[in-house]
Amino acid sequence: MRDSETIEQQEAEDTEGYFADEQPSVEVSSSSRKKSKRASFKRMLSYRWIIRNIPFFLFMSVLAVIYIYNGHLADKTVRHMTRVNQELKELKYEYKTMKSEVMFRSKQSELAKAVEPFGLKELLQPPVILNDSSAEKK
Repeated sequence: MRDSETIEQQEAEDTEGYFADEQPSVEVSSSSRKKSKRASFKRMLSYRWIIRNIPFFLFMSVLAVIYIYNGHLADKTVRHMTRVNQELKELKYEYKTMKSEVMFRSKQSELAKAVEPFGLKELLQPPVILNDSSAEKK
């Protein structure tokens, strides 16, 4: 049993620098291929392999966090744009309402009704033009 463990350790050390698809190719039968696939999978998930790939795992974790943050930021931006567009529509409606109200109140008949309580009345005859008599003599 000791011999099989040492042989497996030697094989693991021999293929330690290889990735799963970079291992040296050797012609073997189909039953030994299945065993070698299992062994290579076990070697790939060995402690040393995991320790060697910690920087890659950290990099992938950072990318995942950035990806999630980007998704949330996009959702927040879309909600903000929707809210601003709704507010813009409301302001347009308010502008049109106020504009029509000003146009209605600035009509001559509406102005006459508005100034009537102050004692002002609409002229029935045209205004009189005053001329300076001293300017005519010169």
